[in-house]
Amino acid sequence: MKSTLLAMLAALLVINAAYAVDEVSLLADEMFVSGTIDEDEDETATKNNENEDSSGSIFGFIVRPLSKIFGSDDDVTQKEEGAKESYLERSIRLAGEGSLEDQMNLAYMYLYGTNGVEQDFAASLKYYTMAAEQNDPIALNNLGSLYFNGIGTQKNIKKALEMFKKASNLGNSDASVNLAFIYLTGGPHDTERNRMAVELFEKAHEKNNIAKFMLGYAYYKGFVVDRNYEQAFKLIKAAAGGDAMIDEAQLTLAGMYINGEGTVQNYQKAIEAYRAAVMQGNIEAIMTLAGIYNEGKITPRNPVLAHALYNIAAAQNVALAAKKREELSKELPLEALTKAQETAQSYNASASELTTYIRQTYGLNIRNYINNNIIIKPEQK
Repeated sequence: MKSTLLAMLAALLVINAAYAVDEVSLLADEMFVSGTIDEDEDETATKNNENEDSSGSIFGFIVRPLSKIFGSDDDVTQKEEGAKESYLERSIRLAGEGSLEDQMNLAYMYLYGTNGVEQDFAASLKYYTMAAEQNDPIALNNLGSLYFNGIGTQKNIKKALEMFKKASNLGNSDASVNLAFIYLTGGPHDTERNRMAVELFEKAHEKNNIAKFMLGYAYYKGFVVDRNYEQAFKLIKAAAGGDAMIDEAQLTLAGMYINGEGTVQNYQKAIEAYRAAVMQGNIEAIMTLAGIYNEGKITPRNPVLAHALYNIAAAQNVALAAKKREELSKELPLEALTKAQETAQSYNASASELTTYIRQTYGLNIRNYINNNIIIKPEQK
């Protein structure tokens, strides 16, 4: 009798393991390749920084493409046969004569050391200053970034704020976002600066997806503005998909689908949003989705995929992930465990351009700029 019972349990274990392996194979194909959110027709899903260049690095830079005069691989320091001056010499001359295009090109080339030009931060500062004196909003924003970081000059926050304000007033959405994040460092009791930050996000959100997400998150938390889940959902969904693909927007959107906040409750869409954030390497999404698959409350339990996700997080030194992985390792039969490990090994995170920019510029968790400024009332503790 005992041996028969053990045989039955073993058979059930094999069936369960086979189901898990098959499902994880299917999910691995989808999850570790695409990681996108489906797009409904939504007027709020506007393109990121339409009519503006929006990628960047350091702090709030807009990387403006070089003029068509220069190809991406051209060495502008070389003279063409019979020419009196090289492209670089000509550009320097024209910049000195007031050519905004040449000033901007030179500032960019010296900042990043492109097109055969040696990196020279002081020269970049010089040419961005010349362009800023012509009230070019991109130059003003980039010059503010140099002053804020002390690149090519001494760090000067007062000067940086002056440049960002001028650029913002001229309609540069990146400068508005930079200024807003600076204001949000004032602390929870700096209500005036917090109010100004949200107003800047409101001002910039139609052109800038970072502003769109932060404004949506302000509505979600009831920060400065009244809490409005419907408005938050529209803005956050737009920042999670389309050309934006902000990982924190995807993460927040998933939670809204689970809780039915601003939208109907939809567990499947929540899983899709978590998976999109997982594909961008968002650790919080990885851990949350692992817990969902481990618990099996909103989707069929899948310990194999849960193990794979915990394994991925453990490799990023998340202590709890390592503990959960070991617990599941004891539960899984060898075949399923091996499959889980293979799935984790195949994982290759690929952050969107905007997510990468946000991480490099503002940090890994921009929600905390708002979370850390919310005053908890005594009755809410």
